[in-house]
This record gives sequence, C-alpha cells and structure tokens, in this order.
Amino acid sequence: MKAAKGVVKVMTPHREEGAIADHLEAILRELGENPQREGLQATPRRYEKALRFLTSGYSADLEEIVNGAIFNETCDEMVIVKDIEFFSMCEHHLLPFYGKAHVAYLPKNKIIGLSKIPRIVDMFARRLQVQERLTQEIARCLMDVLDAQGVGVIMEARHFCMMMRGVEKQHSGTVTSAMLGDFRARKETRNEFLSLVRHNSLQG
Repeated sequence: MKAAKGVVKVMTPHREEGAIADHLEAILRELGENPQREGLQATPRRYEKALRFLTSGYSADLEEIVNGAIFNETCDEMVIVKDIEFFSMCEHHLLPFYGKAHVAYLPKNKIIGLSKIPRIVDMFARRLQVQERLTQEIARCLMDVLDAQGVGVIMEARHFCMMMRGVEKQHSGTVTSAMLGDFRARKETRNEFLSLVRHNSLQG
C-alpha cells in the first residue's frame, strides 16, 4: 500500500528509557513536592509510561494498521462508523481532550475493514493535537487510502484546558468537521451524513 498523501510524516521520537521520568522529578520539586515520599516515588515512571502510550500515534505505521484490509467491492453507498470514542492531548497545555468521532465515506469500488477506521482515528489522536487538525488528518488519510468519492468526519469533544483552567466551562463542547470530495461538493450527500449521525442510533 502506498503512503497516503494525507498522512503527516513525523520524526520517530527519541526513546531513552527513564528520560521523561528524570525530568518529571525536577518538575515535582519545582512544584514544592517531595518526589521521594511514598505516594510519589513511582509517579515519574508511571507518568512516562502513560505519556508514551498517549503519544504512541507518532510511531504508528499506517500500512500495519490497514494490514491489507482494503477490498474490491461494487459499492457506492455511504458507509458510516459512528460514535468512535477517542482521547487526545492538547498541544497548547498538554491536557486531555476527549469525545466521539463520526466517520463516513463514499466508496469507489473499494471498502475498508470497519475496525480499521477507529484504529486510524487513534493513530492521529494519540499525538499532541488540536481538534481542528486532527479532524482534517483523519479525513485526508481515509480519502487517500481508499481513493474514495468522498469522506466526511465530524468530531465532538470536551477539552480539559477549558474545563479545568481558563474559562472553566465544564459543559462546553467543541464540534469540528472535515468534508472532502462529494461531501464538500454535494449538499445532499453532506445532509445525509449529518442526518444519519444525528438520528440513527444502534439499539443494544
């Protein structure tokens, strides 16, 4: 599979085990804490492990994620995967934001394994991000991988940088969208996507 044009190439992060933990000990001291007290002794190592997981999208490989799960199929009707839970990290304050992504595409005789779409969402979400760019990256990646007629992505999120600090608005949400191909060019396609996202719910 050729590299998708929408995938931003990132440098493989330097991974010196313990480097982040060492810096965090200094940060804890600067905050007035004692890194050697019982509750904090293992915190730097735990934090490093968590942060490396939360930014593991930098080292994710699109070809490994897709793993050949693109199939020739006579299909030109909209495919939607709704309510994909995601967690990401705001690059401005290094605080989390989280929510749901709704992803749709119009096939051009190619479909992708449904589980691959949430994996692609995670690949981009597990980086230092802004929601606007995250939405665009997911859409462009799918558009290129599938050579689709169009891709639509809507992301709804809550940002801890707004909830815990700054304006401290705990119930505010942010919605972003990316519409490519037919989703941008055809109002009826866009409206169908929006209608299905709003009204069609899976019953447990």
